[in-house]
Amino acid sequence: MSSPESGPPKSESEADTTGPVDALPVVAPQLRALRRRASLTLEAAARSAGLSPAHLSRLETGQRQPSLPMLLALARIYGTTVSELLGETVADRDAVVRSADMEPTAAGGWTYWQAGASGRGMQALRVRVPYGSQGDIVRVHPGEEWLYVLEGRLRLRLGDTTHRLAPGDSAHFDSLTPHRIAAQDPGGVELLFVHTLLQSPTATLCLGPTPGEMP
Repeated sequence: MSSPESGPPKSESEADTTGPVDALPVVAPQLRALRRRASLTLEAAARSAGLSPAHLSRLETGQRQPSLPMLLALARIYGTTVSELLGETVADRDAVVRSADMEPTAAGGWTYWQAGASGRGMQALRVRVPYGSQGDIVRVHPGEEWLYVLEGRLRLRLGDTTHRLAPGDSAHFDSLTPHRIAAQDPGGVELLFVHTLLQSPTATLCLGPTPGEMP
């Protein structure tokens, strides 16, 4: 399949993923293989993910790092999980995930650990969100999300309302509500993150930065 060298101007959400090409060495071949398994052209997959074909091509060749929201979008489009995109191997249908198997993975400035087994109808992650990372990215997608703050303070924007969550606070919401996640303090925030997986090639995660910072 072709890898276009040109496309629409990069959006701010595309531009924020520049980084060392060897940070996620397994992602590039997995992205290409899973797209082909889903019988999607580069152009069709990029359009569904809200990316330019050129940007998706750079992700597939390891020239760009995908952010975690981009991985979530592509996982839904390809009918798979973020774990499979990253090449993680946890026994299918295993009810228990041991801490020794929860190796950290970096994606777009976030660090996350798989906290649930693969092959399920929802995905559970433990996520570390640094201060100032991806706070301008708006997420809108079918399904539900549940967040629980472990450490630090979280700034969660749901629609037009901003919520500040402290350790022990949680949020459970319809993820068709536009939402943004950011660390409130310079020390960052760590949280548990559970979201439903929609195993459909038409289920997409729409991403886009908004002007200015989250209030």
